[in-house]
Amino acid sequence: MAPGSDSSSSVIRRSTLREQIADALRDEILAGRLPSGHPFTVKEIADQYGVSATPVREALLDLCAQGLLDVEQHRGFKVHAFTTDDFRAMVEARTLIIEGIFRSDAERALLATPAEVLISIRRRAEEAERAARAGDLDVLIGYDLRFWRELSGIVRNPYISDFLDRIRVQTWMFAVPLLRREPRLKDRLWHGHSELADALLRHDLPDAQRLIAEYNEHSLALVGTAG
Repeated sequence: MAPGSDSSSSVIRRSTLREQIADALRDEILAGRLPSGHPFTVKEIADQYGVSATPVREALLDLCAQGLLDVEQHRGFKVHAFTTDDFRAMVEARTLIIEGIFRSDAERALLATPAEVLISIRRRAEEAERAARAGDLDVLIGYDLRFWRELSGIVRNPYISDFLDRIRVQTWMFAVPLLRREPRLKDRLWHGHSELADALLRHDLPDAQRLIAEYNEHSLALVGTAG
């Protein structure tokens, strides 16, 4: 059976088929509706969205490049399976990236950042925190990714932003199945986005770094008993 809902084909515009198919499948993966190891073919996805095979194949290869899918020779594709060791390594990697953002040039970057950009970051933080406190995982993931994308954008280096976004997507991909098993999900979700945004608005980098360290500890605690 092809993944996704029957209504998905109606939202695909032919001007951006490749990007929209990739985005739609990424959302399915992040939501846990396409679990690790789930196999599918180009034809299944093309039939699902009612499009030709070419943009589907391109979209799937894009997701492979992002580390979300694996190619199965002569068989199709499958959702990549991350291990707990992978997750720990990804948390370490994202920590190094964020530490790079908060080095000496970060204060200058913050001072040069327009107020409306910082206000937008604060708004994303509020939405992410609200979703976390409500235990709404799907909404949280969307706002969390936007929050960190905008936050990393203050250094005006697209390579940093893109790399951090890719790692954050992968960490969510691993974490979602674990979080779905939690009986009280809202008690397991980090909700320090607003506090972190406020630290940045105050240009208080030491406090921001403290909050990020707490966030990383919270993330690693999730896999403490997972293997």
